[in-house]
Amino acid sequence: MQPFNDPTFVASYADTARKMVPGYADLHRMTAILLAEHAPAAAEILVVGAGGGLELKAFAEAEPGWRFTGVDPSAEMLDLARRILGPLTARADLHQGIVDAAPSGPYDGATCLLTLHFLKRDERLSTLREIHRRLKPGAALVVAHHSAPDGADLHRWLTRSLAFAGKSTAETEAATMATHLPVLTTADDEALLREAGFSSIALFYAGFSLRGWVALA
Repeated sequence: MQPFNDPTFVASYADTARKMVPGYADLHRMTAILLAEHAPAAAEILVVGAGGGLELKAFAEAEPGWRFTGVDPSAEMLDLARRILGPLTARADLHQGIVDAAPSGPYDGATCLLTLHFLKRDERLSTLREIHRRLKPGAALVVAHHSAPDGADLHRWLTRSLAFAGKSTAETEAATMATHLPVLTTADDEALLREAGFSSIALFYAGFSLRGWVALA
């Protein structure tokens, strides 16, 4: 969590995320479309890892009738989310903490974008189960994070992602990421979703080492 509590990192987060994630704005648009397939016009949406606020802003602008509950461990990132949202903050209840800090709902949909790759397998499973427990039957969960293609060289895929971001030291930074991020294979990621109680799991996004899925509670 240290970088997400660093004011310098937080100040540059929006620009960094746009550079690091292929189709970053489009990922948010696709996520809103997938949620809307199963959520009503006046939906309550749970956003896990809501710090930064860019996805919250995209969802709020796409669906004027939605309200949001956001959780994030970093107070600094939640402050950034409030600044990014501006007047849209009135439609978002933001809580510092992990998913356990979120009210019980039930919610009409949920997202967890660019977050699960920070969690070890058992922590991911616990997080996914807690999200599932808060969702209405048939509600959609959208996740996206670093995930190694089955049988692939994780270091190579991370190097490609960092090269996409314009990193001149992509090889070295990829080695550090591979050591410190508990990245799972795509098969393991999908297995965890099933183990947490989700079904109809489908891949909808892939950008170098990043993968995104939609699944139903």
